[in-house]
Amino acid sequence: MGNSKSGAVSKEILEDLKLNTKFSETEIVQWYSNFKRQCPTGRITKEEFQTIYSKFFPESDANTYAQHVFRSFDTNDDGTLDFKEYIIALHMTSTGKTTRKLEWAFSLFDVDKNGYITKSEVKEICTSIFKLIPKDDLPTLADDENTAEKRADKLWNFFDKGENERVAEGEFIQGVLDNEEALRLIQYQPMK
Repeated sequence: MGNSKSGAVSKEILEDLKLNTKFSETEIVQWYSNFKRQCPTGRITKEEFQTIYSKFFPESDANTYAQHVFRSFDTNDDGTLDFKEYIIALHMTSTGKTTRKLEWAFSLFDVDKNGYITKSEVKEICTSIFKLIPKDDLPTLADDENTAEKRADKLWNFFDKGENERVAEGEFIQGVLDNEEALRLIQYQPMK
């Protein structure tokens, strides 16, 4: 992405990212410089992304979750993230507006990309989130969420759906906005 001949981010991408993220022009240019140094091809593979993502969770198994995060941001399904997709991923997972974050969270849970979430998809993502929790923190979890299955069941119950029903994006976003407990369950926040 960007003007690969000069090694500078293109004006078009720079303007787009300034408009759609909280990052300043200086930050975006610096991110681009680092990105090009780490990924001279201008693209990051799923494996490279997993390696980077795992550094944020040194005491956990972040690989499965990183794969889902990667899938949700690889918008053109080419198996790589370009600079723009990478910056949007950083923005959405760190500081994006709540509704935009929930739109992203929906795409994370929509494993088969069919526009709906099923209970099995909730279980799959809850399992990958659960792997982010360091083993030492597991005994501190509430009894009704001390396994990935219990967390998935608890989250699914917020949507008031049967075992074989599905949740559309609007229902997901509203369900999570209406319930702080559901918001907490769709993410992992390390203990302070």
